[in-house]
Amino acid sequence: MAAVNRPRDDAPDYAEDLAHYGLSGGQLQTPVLRVDGRATEDTTAAVAAEVPVAFQYNGIAHAVMLATPEDLEDFALGFSLSEGIVENRAEFYGVEVQPAYAGITLAIDAATEAFARLKNRRRTLAGRTGCGICGTESLDQVQRSLPALGGRGPRLKPAALEHAQAQLAAHQPLQRATGSTHGAAWCAPDGTILLVREDVGRHNALDKLIGALLRDKVDTGAGFALITSRASIEMVQKSATAGIALLAAVSAPTGFAVHTANACGQTLVGFVRGAGFTIYTHHQRIVL
Repeated sequence: MAAVNRPRDDAPDYAEDLAHYGLSGGQLQTPVLRVDGRATEDTTAAVAAEVPVAFQYNGIAHAVMLATPEDLEDFALGFSLSEGIVENRAEFYGVEVQPAYAGITLAIDAATEAFARLKNRRRTLAGRTGCGICGTESLDQVQRSLPALGGRGPRLKPAALEHAQAQLAAHQPLQRATGSTHGAAWCAPDGTILLVREDVGRHNALDKLIGALLRDKVDTGAGFALITSRASIEMVQKSATAGIALLAAVSAPTGFAVHTANACGQTLVGFVRGAGFTIYTHHQRIVL
């Protein structure tokens, strides 16, 4: 069997890798040694790109996330809303994507009111992949105020969840190519998938979806979101902040997520797989 090359002390910087191998569709091709029993093959494989993305508001650094460098305008808008930095689309004036050697800066222009709230909160995130509430300065900031969703949202037949989950893989080209990304989908009441965003981080994928919905002025009370990950409190908070009254996940929710969804009136569904699923809160939106 051929020996696997180990990194050298003079191995190129990751940014050089991105430039050398070429980034396309959130992925890059990297040389690998594929092993099948005793047979080996020098070939290439697709891997999902993951780069530091810095959020800067009105010239002031706020957060650094590790993310897939695709749909960054959606990411900037969705993150700003889901983290409570802007209260609506009108407070988000625009974003300039600024590539650099060490990563990418999203230079966001926000309304004075939004910037004042950001400074008062003094929250700084220095996150791992898709970090949610790490970096929060106090316990009070974890349980932030969410909109009351009791009067919003569609009523679904169980077949809608099955239909959405069955389509999801076909709408995730980056996941099919690399096997390492999460997806967040926006679905019509009948389960038809209308929009999908992907990222190495589950929070990032949802933020990108929220940003796309805001940019396209989609009524977030007219459908539901389906995510490929577990449903943590951050996922509930982000979706609820965007007015999404039904969040479905292919995996399980956490206890804090169930508590939070129940309190704000959101229907939280887990283990959406085939014809089966589990409703954790506000089951009235599922017509059984």
